[in-house]
Amino acid sequence: MLKSYSYKAAAHWTNHKRGIVDGDAIPRTINFAAPPEFGGEPGLWTPEHLLLAAVSTWHGATLRAIAEASKLEFGGVEVPIEGKIEKLEGGFKFTRITLRPVVTIHQEKDRERIGRVLEKAEHVFLVSRSLDCAIALEPTIVVASLVGSTNLRTEYAVPSTEYRVKTELPRKASAQLHL
Repeated sequence: MLKSYSYKAAAHWTNHKRGIVDGDAIPRTINFAAPPEFGGEPGLWTPEHLLLAAVSTWHGATLRAIAEASKLEFGGVEVPIEGKIEKLEGGFKFTRITLRPVVTIHQEKDRERIGRVLEKAEHVFLVSRSLDCAIALEPTIVVASLVGSTNLRTEYAVPSTEYRVKTELPRKASAQLHL
């Protein structure tokens, strides 16, 4: 595996407050606009949504990769995300991003293992290490088992973890993930 990788994308403004973004060797484009709060067109992706989508998709991909390396199969993962932007001295910035992954496992006996996978994913999460804002992780583990034709779900909320990421410093967790 190489030690560095390069990715390319370009944003093209097509008219006053609307544009498209494309990626190198990616056949589809994404339409975007400034947020409506800043005079943009409603109903389109915004740069803020794209950043949150990047954080959410990277967390899901990191979780899957670690689970695969740990030889742990699970039913699925959804990663809802919320970002808070505030006007500070110098302008607007993301001050907090909250990830609420919901991981579905097949058996109760895998709950502790998926908890360790969530913890590992938190520590190696590239995107959050690249951001300068508070990151909160509020995972839920769902046990889904099929009994006849009924799908039973048991949910376990995992204590939330918040950490502040500084690009020049290693991340320190203010709370540990306890399972």
